[in-house]
Amino acid sequence: MNSDIELLSQIDAYLRGELSASEMVDFEKRRLSDSDFDLKVVEHSNTVLQLSEYAKRLKLTSEMNAIHESLDIQALREEVAPEAPLVRRLWKKYRINTAIAASVALIAVAGTLLSTGYFSKTISTNVSLMRREINSIKRSQNALIKDIKDKPSHGPADPGQFGGTGFALSSNGYVVTNYHVIQGADSVYVQNSEGEAFKVKMIYIDPAYDLAVLQINDPEFKNLGTLPYTFKKSPSDVGEDVFTIGFPRDEQVYGKGYVSSRNGYAGDTVAYQVSIPVNPGNSGGPLLDNRGNVIGIINGKQALADGAAFAIKSTYILKSIEAIPQDSLDDKLVLNKRNSLSGLSRKDQFKKLEPYIYMVKVY
Repeated sequence: MNSDIELLSQIDAYLRGELSASEMVDFEKRRLSDSDFDLKVVEHSNTVLQLSEYAKRLKLTSEMNAIHESLDIQALREEVAPEAPLVRRLWKKYRINTAIAASVALIAVAGTLLSTGYFSKTISTNVSLMRREINSIKRSQNALIKDIKDKPSHGPADPGQFGGTGFALSSNGYVVTNYHVIQGADSVYVQNSEGEAFKVKMIYIDPAYDLAVLQINDPEFKNLGTLPYTFKKSPSDVGEDVFTIGFPRDEQVYGKGYVSSRNGYAGDTVAYQVSIPVNPGNSGGPLLDNRGNVIGIINGKQALADGAAFAIKSTYILKSIEAIPQDSLDDKLVLNKRNSLSGLSRKDQFKKLEPYIYMVKVY
């Protein structure tokens, strides 16, 4: 019992930033080497966050009750009642002007909040979406020259505004990514591991599940070989090892971790919580198990807890595909049913996956 209390005290000190520099280094090393310990850190961090939010609600309720109790309702009624006839006369005379003024005020306030990003800040306080701003990435002139020499590209030369990751649904050019990655796009390109960029069009979007299906409609695109992975239809277990590949920078980056919860943020049953390193640009990347089954698609991470990422479950990818009207497709979208990644080493799995995972560039 004492050891559990000491462990929680140490985790609390870590979350509050009270550990010394050497203690912090040892703590982070233990998280990396001990998955059970890391899972306890993530779970305790979530518990602390939920308790903090609950305490804030209790405090607000208490303050509102105190204000209510301090009011003399009877005195207010006696003070206001004699003025009621006047108020009614004024309202009858000026109600149109008042309504117009109120509407203008509401529009002004809403416009101000939207322009300052208030609503997006409120939504993303606890969960950060993993779309990256490509324009904020500065590369040296030599790197740009090297890219031009070494990587053929059929797409535009200028970098896009935003970027993310996508991966093939079929060999004939269908790709899935997150809706928030391509939201508001004028045009979208995908770039393969060889640096070739292809124009795509949006086939289907599902904002509720944060999913988007794209199709490469570029004459330079050649059909891929048979996909090496399949889509898992049954739920994955907590503690199961997983990995992802994405584009937090201008090359594919591998990350590994494990499923830390069957549900996403605040009990969201659409997503898994996974303990895995992700950064802006990882949105839309596949989440795979050791056997090479796609179990989800990365779409965000918890802002106040390191290592707590979220992935939309693969069953919702399948539901989105089923919802696409067949007469809207230029070619049939047929999913692969044979997995050729099972039994391979992780290095060989990565090599087989490279051609099927794309950088998504939004313009």
